[in-house]
Amino acid sequence: MDHLDELESRSVFILREAFHRIKPLGMLWSIGKDSGVLAWLAMKAFFGRVPFPAIHLDTDMEFDEVYKFRDRIAKEWSLDLRAPKCPPVEATDPSLPPAARSAARKTLGLANVIRDMQLKGIILGIRRDEERLRAKERVFSPRDETGQWNFREQPPEFWDQFNTAPPEGAHLRIHPLLHWTEIDIWLYVQREKIPVVPLYFAKDGKRYRTLGEKDITHPIDSNATTIDAILAELRATKVPERVGRAMDHESEDSFERLRAAGYM
Repeated sequence: MDHLDELESRSVFILREAFHRIKPLGMLWSIGKDSGVLAWLAMKAFFGRVPFPAIHLDTDMEFDEVYKFRDRIAKEWSLDLRAPKCPPVEATDPSLPPAARSAARKTLGLANVIRDMQLKGIILGIRRDEERLRAKERVFSPRDETGQWNFREQPPEFWDQFNTAPPEGAHLRIHPLLHWTEIDIWLYVQREKIPVVPLYFAKDGKRYRTLGEKDITHPIDSNATTIDAILAELRATKVPERVGRAMDHESEDSFERLRAAGYM
């Protein structure tokens, strides 16, 4: 087995453990590169089909290319797509900075989905290397009955022995890609020929390294029009992946507050 085979095998194991032990279960599908790999791995884990809903928390602020890609891939992959609308920005915490308030709409949208679908587990495509606070995550991460995350008191995980029992009245977040890196994702996309939103590839000297709502996500300078070029760019840069996310440039604790409150 090579490095990608090992990553794939561990992620498939996590997905099967979650499906076997936690019900009902849902998968967040943001339509980005990571969630595309996540859905692809789920199809591999369950013999060509994703056996739980693919949930897109819709703010009505995605790029047009994202909506077009979402509808096409959901049909091609026979996903059980759910696209609930997120509450308006007026419903979020007014003490947050503007971009963080915009992002917090998804926190409220997710809380509604968990309540309405009575979910005990949510599968997400986050990675530890994306952001310093996500490095504290566990593969099976408990959230309390309000959806909040106590990042200072996470359960230990040794030798792939996971706590798969959600707390009473609460739920678990399951992270099958936690051990992957941004370069791993692109290498796997390349090997498996997984389709991605065209915005990831450079046009007129700009491309999106990460995709979020169009009002709070900005492109980077780039001439990378192929995956090989993206990989070369990533190997040479020291700029963090989320440099194009506006909320990451606001007050130092805004992302920590979002995550503690239930942000993905």
